[in-house]
Amino acid sequence: MSSSKNSERPIAIYGAIAANVAIAITKFIVAGVTGSSAMLSEGIHSAVDTFNGVLLLIGLKLSRRPATEEYPFGHGRELYFWSLIVAVLIFGVGGGLSFYEGVQHIRHPEPLSDPFWNYVVLAAAALFEGVSFGIALREFLQKKGSAPFWKSLHRSKDPTTYTVLAEDSAALAGLGVAALGIYAGHRLQIPELDGVASVVIGLLLAGVAVLLVWEARGLLIGEGLQPETARAIREMAVASPHIESCGQVLSMYLGPEEVLVTLDIGFAEGTLAADAGRAAAELEREVQARFPVIRRLFIEPA
Repeated sequence: MSSSKNSERPIAIYGAIAANVAIAITKFIVAGVTGSSAMLSEGIHSAVDTFNGVLLLIGLKLSRRPATEEYPFGHGRELYFWSLIVAVLIFGVGGGLSFYEGVQHIRHPEPLSDPFWNYVVLAAAALFEGVSFGIALREFLQKKGSAPFWKSLHRSKDPTTYTVLAEDSAALAGLGVAALGIYAGHRLQIPELDGVASVVIGLLLAGVAVLLVWEARGLLIGEGLQPETARAIREMAVASPHIESCGQVLSMYLGPEEVLVTLDIGFAEGTLAADAGRAAAELEREVQARFPVIRRLFIEPA
């Protein structure tokens, strides 16, 4: 199976891992010194993101394995399985532990010591996360072309892109929530607010995880091409003078950059076998030239 440029060079994943390792260590140290619940939640968040990056790299490596007799269409969908595991970890470990830690801090609040180092770490983390987000965004923009941003993001079938973007977006939002919780708790002398910030971070992570699970679910159960793409293929088919009808376009993603398509066509009455063969071959060339993601196209006479 051929891989996309992004899959061959997962710069966004490497950038995210490097940033999260440094940030997680720093956050845990400062959380231990200051006793901030929000900072501890942020440390958990960064540690989970680091591990998730490693899992995505594993998924990439496994998805590149060649086709075998047991897996004749290759292992491209392996990446979708590991992206599902990543989403589950974000929900259970990142969101769950952050929520639990926040509840515990609300039930047993502890006054926050000097928050100076919390702010320093949050600012540094925002810088690193911003760089990681910028790398992932650049990789995505290079691939999306002229299509609208949100439409392209929703239609992206590459977990190495949208997962990192989602994680980094959640991380930046979480840093803002943590900073607000630490500031309000210290300024107002209400240490429970620090725990509230941790709960909000947990809910934020859970929300991101649900979205990622939904995307992985569709791809794992056999999501196919967009309806407008299928309509375009049918129009290309019936445009041939030798093709009279075209049945339903059956498709399924085998990986981020590989789609399997089967197509039933009806030839015009009196079409010679040689002309039918040439028409089918020409249709295959036209479809794959217009939609390079369609790597496997099977045309059957109706």
